[in-house]
Amino acid sequence: MIVSTIGQGLLWALLGLGIFMTFRILDFPDMTAEGTFPLGGAVCVTAISQGVPPLLATVLGVGAGMLAGLVTGLLYTKGKIPVILAGILVMSGLNSVILFVMKSPNLSLLDYPRLQNAFSELPLPPYFDLVILGLLSVGILVTCLYLFFQTDLGQAYIATGDNEKMARSLGINTDRMKILGLTLSNGVIALSGALVAQNDGYADASKGIGVIVIGLASIIIGEVLFHELSLLERLLAVVVGSILYQLLISLIIWAGFDTTYLKIISATVLAICLMLPQLRTKILKTKKAGQV
Repeated sequence: MIVSTIGQGLLWALLGLGIFMTFRILDFPDMTAEGTFPLGGAVCVTAISQGVPPLLATVLGVGAGMLAGLVTGLLYTKGKIPVILAGILVMSGLNSVILFVMKSPNLSLLDYPRLQNAFSELPLPPYFDLVILGLLSVGILVTCLYLFFQTDLGQAYIATGDNEKMARSLGINTDRMKILGLTLSNGVIALSGALVAQNDGYADASKGIGVIVIGLASIIIGEVLFHELSLLERLLAVVVGSILYQLLISLIIWAGFDTTYLKIISATVLAICLMLPQLRTKILKTKKAGQV
């Protein structure tokens, strides 16, 4: 169970990394994630069921997510719609797109090939094929993101989130950076959706409900555990946070909690993680006051 959970945590870490690109770097929330996650899975599973190789089907799912992110970016920057509302509008519309793509609320991958099957012929213990797929996906993505953030374009992207007015004064087209960020982040989120759908063996139109909480939990847990991190270390902290979150959820299920109420448990875990830094600060202030 632990190996399987770690594999799932690596796949869900892609979701956390995608949300990190907007929530932490651009400093605004993007609700499109709850639509692009199931969209990536829907496009990928539908393509596989039509005979498309799993790798190409996964790429198609990523492309669909990027298009959705592009629409949100255009509504936000060109349509002057608040980013939260723009994300909600696209998220709502994507539900119809998903139903159009799959022609049903859900679609199974029973007896169809999946991406992790490429490792099934290797002499590996059970579920290690999922771990290898997760490690490869996370490793490639973290490397690409790190190299991107070292470029002039990546630095302009970071500067837009740090101080938009200063970025504009330096000649950076901040609207373009926001569109780029929303497009790339939703492509990464759709990648997570495509891989999770293949692991689960089906795609579902309602699979995106609450995924933003899972992604935020991965980010916050990583930040609570580690402090004063470099950019690369922050990316890796999101991955660690995702694995720990999935292990925590598995432990809760193993303890006998009703999975019907898993969403409220997830929200509670996130709320506690969000409060921990404030509690730590208050405790430190109290200790310093006592020493004085």
